[in-house]
Amino acid sequence: MKTVITYGTFDLLHFGHIEILRRAKILSENGKLIVGLSTDEFNTLKGKETHLTYSKREALLNALTYVDEVIPETDWEQKTLDIKKHRVDIMVMGDDWRGKFDDLRQLCDVFYLERTPDISSSLLKQIIKDLQKK
Repeated sequence: MKTVITYGTFDLLHFGHIEILRRAKILSENGKLIVGLSTDEFNTLKGKETHLTYSKREALLNALTYVDEVIPETDWEQKTLDIKKHRVDIMVMGDDWRGKFDDLRQLCDVFYLERTPDISSSLLKQIIKDLQKK
């Protein structure tokens, strides 16, 4: 049994998110999956706009059987502290982040999982925007 952590905004929860979380949970070998959920303030700093507040996104994640714990992500640097604090064995990110967190391999294994094709929060946001124009 291992402790796995992943990070993200998880706005407009969709099948691609579920797949990343499912595969991360498998890597835990029936251990623990922690999700570092970007706070509203951190998303603002990143230039991201969310449709759902932190508390609503947290409630969605907590309702999923794959997720054991949700913690707030408040800045880029906290990953090192989280890995140490929670005794993380594996950090999982989508493959669009490939190579960006390789420095954390000195603390734990780092896996970049392939994204689910044809679905993304950006795509859903564009669809919503287009529908609002009509």
